[in-house]
Amino acid sequence: MRVFISAALKSSGKTTVSIGLCAALKQRGLNVQSFKKGPDYIDPYWLSQATGRNCYNLDFYTMERDEILATMAMRAAGADISLIEGNKGLYDGLDLDGSNSNAALATLTRTPVILVLNAQGMTRGIAPLILGYQAFDKNVEIKGVILNRLGGSRHEAKLRNVIEHYTDVDVIGAIHNDPRFDIDERHLGLMPGHEDPFCSRKIGLLAEAVNEQVNLDQLLDIAGNTADLPAAGISLPQPEHHKQDIRLGLVRGSAFGFYYPDDLEALENAGAKIIEIDPEQDATLPSLDALFIGGGFPETHMSELQANTGLRESIKSAIDQGLPCYAECGGLMYLAKSIEWNGSSATMVGAIDADIIMEKRPQGRGYVQLEETGDSPWPGRSDKIINAHEFHYSRFKNVAKNVKFAYRVKRGTGINGEADGYLYKNLLANYTHQRNTLNNPWAKRFIDFARQIKQTNQTQ
Repeated sequence: MRVFISAALKSSGKTTVSIGLCAALKQRGLNVQSFKKGPDYIDPYWLSQATGRNCYNLDFYTMERDEILATMAMRAAGADISLIEGNKGLYDGLDLDGSNSNAALATLTRTPVILVLNAQGMTRGIAPLILGYQAFDKNVEIKGVILNRLGGSRHEAKLRNVIEHYTDVDVIGAIHNDPRFDIDERHLGLMPGHEDPFCSRKIGLLAEAVNEQVNLDQLLDIAGNTADLPAAGISLPQPEHHKQDIRLGLVRGSAFGFYYPDDLEALENAGAKIIEIDPEQDATLPSLDALFIGGGFPETHMSELQANTGLRESIKSAIDQGLPCYAECGGLMYLAKSIEWNGSSATMVGAIDADIIMEKRPQGRGYVQLEETGDSPWPGRSDKIINAHEFHYSRFKNVAKNVKFAYRVKRGTGINGEADGYLYKNLLANYTHQRNTLNNPWAKRFIDFARQIKQTNQTQ
């Protein structure tokens, strides 16, 4: 069983509805596997908390179509139902032909669509909206709608009558304006769940609202009447079951939480033993062979990060001495000399000889394409273009002219519009977020690099 939750346009409430659906279905005793279309860290965190299973991203830009199908088949094993949450609107995407849209993903995976419609202020006009979405692509199966942000029972009755009279689409839910569906927003989207002290309580309230206002039996009936997932033309690489000989520090906490679960699994499969480090509480680094600092919101925690002088100095010393380190976006900011935000400044690690300033508007946003330079340090370099993504409001305030970079930016912004992947000793730090995929097995390359450095040090 599977179902695709999409919307007519962005900010219709599909994420909170998806979270509530996942939690409500789990409360029924079902094993729910969630997926999120496109690059995203925050929505999948909430969906993972709602289901108790890791949420996995499905993205045409970074993954081959067969890889998407193989990923779904593997991750849904043992689940009773799969729920895919779309991004933006059903037909929105990069290309004119819609080949990477939500509709394309629903068609590829043969998954019926439930449209979440923000019906605030709408009455009869909702009918041509639904009819237009049905007619636009006959390959997309729109099997139901969930009306959201309704003004009350009278408004709901009007909409139900209109939809029943003019369309053949079932209304499987009608959610009235409800504070239970509010999740605080940030400049990078939904507030990360691990920063919401009421995360579990919020998910419980969303489940309660869905149980009251959505016909789950009808949704399960739709999800159950689906064609088999098409067979993938490939098999995903099986874990090589390396001995976990690389002690990999993972900086994780409220300031750094942007990690894809399949990337972490790929690191472990390559031989990493992950050791989590709290950047606000741990006073020093443990004995490590490598360090990974992912993205997050260091600017909102910069006072606490600055206060932990011991860890900052320990990280800088380790990098200065050649510890292999990989950092993305927020991790890059943390490794700089300082972060300036809202008129305040805080001292950071200082391994990157530059200062960071937060701006009011995005400095880099969307999909990127990278090409490795001859200075790229990791083994297994390929001539393939690396498809990835970025989303940052910060920029380098200054950077030395003699810096070497691992990547040329073919699309996107990176550090200076032309390059990304700041190099220093065995550190590689970029604004770009990479995904470990068949075309870009970065996790294995990083661990292989760490293993090379470790073996070299042992022979000296």
